[in-house]
Amino acid sequence: MHAWRVTRPGPMASGPLEWSLVAVPRPSAGEVLVRVLVCGVCRTDLHVAEGDLPVHRPAVTPGHEIVGEGVTGFADGDRVGVAWLRETCGTCRYCLRGGENLCPESRYTGWDADGGYAEFAVVPAAYALPLPSGYTDDELAPLLCAGLIGYHALARADLPERGRLGIYGFGGSAHLTTQVAIARGATVHVMTRSAEARKLALELGVASAGDAADPPPEPLDSAILFAPVGELVPPALEALDRGGTLAIAGIHLSDIPSLNYQRHLFQERQVRSVTANTRADAREFLDFAGAHRLAVSTVPYPLSRADQALSDLAADRVNGAAVLRATPDPC
Repeated sequence: MHAWRVTRPGPMASGPLEWSLVAVPRPSAGEVLVRVLVCGVCRTDLHVAEGDLPVHRPAVTPGHEIVGEGVTGFADGDRVGVAWLRETCGTCRYCLRGGENLCPESRYTGWDADGGYAEFAVVPAAYALPLPSGYTDDELAPLLCAGLIGYHALARADLPERGRLGIYGFGGSAHLTTQVAIARGATVHVMTRSAEARKLALELGVASAGDAADPPPEPLDSAILFAPVGELVPPALEALDRGGTLAIAGIHLSDIPSLNYQRHLFQERQVRSVTANTRADAREFLDFAGAHRLAVSTVPYPLSRADQALSDLAADRVNGAAVLRATPDPC
């Protein structure tokens, strides 16, 4: 099969990925083989490719938003979802209390094991996810990380009922999280440097859309930082009302500048990080997506152009969520 491998982690301009012909993976006991139909392109894949995240598996195949057909372990042709969280120990105190995303032995698709920038992939059966109906394969793929992590970030942001939410950065995850928040009655304000993203945000029903570092038009009860830019932490904290919470949704963040206690943290403002999601989170969100039709903005690429998709993501040229279609490319 064809697959992309991260052979030389570094900036996208240096060509960190290699398009390779490799053996179709063989599932071990408890694993299933899936034929990849679509794989979403996530900023975490970019961090793996560019070396922002340390190498866990040399020459790994990235990709963890996989919509596939079951080949073994499922009825032939059944759609199955494969997400970032691949395996946990199930016995540590974090797993036993329902926080398997914090498991010290957790392993991840497209980082610890080969992912979906390929024609086939394997996944432990216990971590394969059922998918809601009413969506195309292209639309389903971003739900499996962009949607999941945004849903978990929204919970971490502790948004009160009918509260005021600020969204910093507006890509694949943010445009889904915004819809969930609006469906629950929130007022949403978006701050992003992309004019096209601001246009999309307004089309989705946000109350306002401004530049990345602009103050929102009213104090915020909660905020979520999706952009991996530490310089946005101080203005996001300053925009919070008393008792407000900022959730930082990325797996990687550039350095945070110095904070002023009075301006940024006093009056019980708080900062929370977001670490992956649990399978319970995934099932809850996918049930929500099945009951509330989300508008998923996607930009398709053939699998053979995954390097271009990641380059476009790095340069903020993707408005919505990029997806790779693992179908034969005539070019």
